[in-house]
Amino acid sequence: MTKLLVIEDEAGIRDSMVDILQAEDYIVESASNGQEGLQILEEFHPDLVICDVMMPVLDGHKVLQQIRQNPQTQTLPFIFLTAKADKTDFREGMDFGANDYITKPFTHDELLGTIQSRLKLKAAAHQEIKKQLDVLRTSVNTSIPREIVTHLEEVWALSHSLSSKAERMSTEGIIGMAKAINRNAQQMADLIKKLIFSAQLESLDSQAEMAIAMRQQCIERADEILATVAQNVAKDFLRDADLELVIEPASAQISVASLKEIYQEIITNAFKFSEEGNPVKVVCASQNQSLVFYVIDYGTGMTSEEIENIGAYFQFSDERTQQQGVGLGLAIAKKLVELHHGSFVVESIPKKQTIVRITLPAMTEKP
Repeated sequence: MTKLLVIEDEAGIRDSMVDILQAEDYIVESASNGQEGLQILEEFHPDLVICDVMMPVLDGHKVLQQIRQNPQTQTLPFIFLTAKADKTDFREGMDFGANDYITKPFTHDELLGTIQSRLKLKAAAHQEIKKQLDVLRTSVNTSIPREIVTHLEEVWALSHSLSSKAERMSTEGIIGMAKAINRNAQQMADLIKKLIFSAQLESLDSQAEMAIAMRQQCIERADEILATVAQNVAKDFLRDADLELVIEPASAQISVASLKEIYQEIITNAFKFSEEGNPVKVVCASQNQSLVFYVIDYGTGMTSEEIENIGAYFQFSDERTQQQGVGLGLAIAKKLVELHHGSFVVESIPKKQTIVRITLPAMTEKP
C-alpha cells in the first residue's frame, strides 16, 4: 500500500488530512514540525510527502533541502501545503525542488487529485527506469560479452596460427599477425575501459557534489582541442583527406578530459560508420553563450529506434553490433553532455546521412 507523510503544525488541518487520506486506504504518518517529520521519514520511508511551508522548529523549505540533499530521498515526490498564493512563494518552493503545491483552504478533491497525479508520475518514471534497466541488462548480458568473445577468438586463432606456423612464415607475415593480435587486444582493452568509465558516470547521479565539481572546470579554447582530436581520429582511420574542419574560437564549461572524450567518441563514430572517400564534416562555433559542435557524415546512418536508445549502451542492430561494436561510445558522450547541462541531438537518414549536434555552456570566467 502507498505510504504518505503529512507534516503540518496546525493540529486541526493535520488531523483532517490524515482522516481523508486513511479513508482512501493510504498508510499515513504525521508530524507537527519539520524536525519531527524528518525523523519519521527515516523510519517510515514514505512514497510521497505533503509538507506545510511555515512551521516552527524547521520550516518546509529546510525540510525539502535536507530531503533533496540525501541520495536516498532526492527524487521523493514532495508537495508543499501553504496559505500563501503569491507567485514568488511558488517559485521559491520550486527552486528548492518541490513537485507541486496545494493552497489553503483546499477541498477534498483538490488534495486527493494532487496526490494521485504525483503518484502516477512517479509510477510512470519508475516504469521508464525499469525499461531502461531491462535494455541495459540485455546489452551487458549479450552484446558486450559477445564483442569481447569475438576479439578473444580472433586473438586465439591468430596466436595459434603464429605458434604453429612461425617457422614457415616470412618476417612480414609474422609481423602482420602480431599487429592483428595487438589490434584485437587493444579493442578489448578499450571496451573494458569504456565499461568502467560508463559505470563511473552512472554513479555520479548519486554524487551531486562531484558532478558539480566537474561542471566548474572550464576551457578557453575548446576549438583547438577539437581540431587536434579530429585530425588524430582521421589519421587513425587513414582518412586525412575525408576530414573537413570548420572551426571558430569557442570556450566551454567542462574539463579537458571530458571534452576530449566527447569529441573522440562522436568523431570516431562518424568515421567508423562511413566509407573511405565520403567526407566527415566537423564544425565548431560559439553561439548564444554556448559551444556548438556538430559532426556530419554520409555513412550507414541510424534508425529512429537506434537514436531513441542512445544511452542504453546497446543501440545498434545485431548485425551492426557484430560488425562495429555495441555503441557504448555514443552513450558515454551523451551522458557527459547531460552531466554538463548541455544538449545532445542526433538526426539521421539511414544509409545517407547522420548529424550529431552538441551544445555545452560556454566558459563564464577565465580559468
